[in-house]
Amino acid sequence: MMIVPKKMFLTKGVGIHKDELASFELALRDAGIEKCNLVTVSSILPPECEIITRKKGLTLLEPGAITFVVMARSRTNEPNRLVSAAIGVANPKTKSRYGYLSEHHAFGETQKKSGDYAEDLAATMLATTLGIDFDPNQAWDQRKQIYKARRQEIITTNICQSAEGDKDGLFTTVVACAVFIDTL
Repeated sequence: MMIVPKKMFLTKGVGIHKDELASFELALRDAGIEKCNLVTVSSILPPECEIITRKKGLTLLEPGAITFVVMARSRTNEPNRLVSAAIGVANPKTKSRYGYLSEHHAFGETQKKSGDYAEDLAATMLATTLGIDFDPNQAWDQRKQIYKARRQEIITTNICQSAEGDKDGLFTTVVACAVFIDTL
């Protein structure tokens, strides 16, 4: 039996605690997905998968359910160290084709920089499967124009959580997730 998710939503969270595992749990709580048994998967967005809001997605989760996610996660216990976790999404305009998700985990990057990087990475992976030739060293805005000119528009977005390490050295964990909902 193949499981192909029909819906997906993006969520993020941050947790701070003296114990590393507890800080991760608190980040999952902040993201609203702590009640699920999370299974990380690679980064293909299924064809025709509807991207729904976090609010709606959270209502569809059941405690204890095996839940597939693409997860980016970063942590530190170094005071004031900037950590970030981002998920990039690239969906072809043609919904019958699959898209890509990318995860990015970083130190010292702002939320915007990490989010943009993850989004660009997902778009780059999708563009190569669509047979679009481009220079990967070009800026994302320039490549976006190439995609549009070839009628291969790629719809992109990202979600990113960043935080500075706790000033007292407690573990600070950030997560960003694409959560799949299987609606058989």
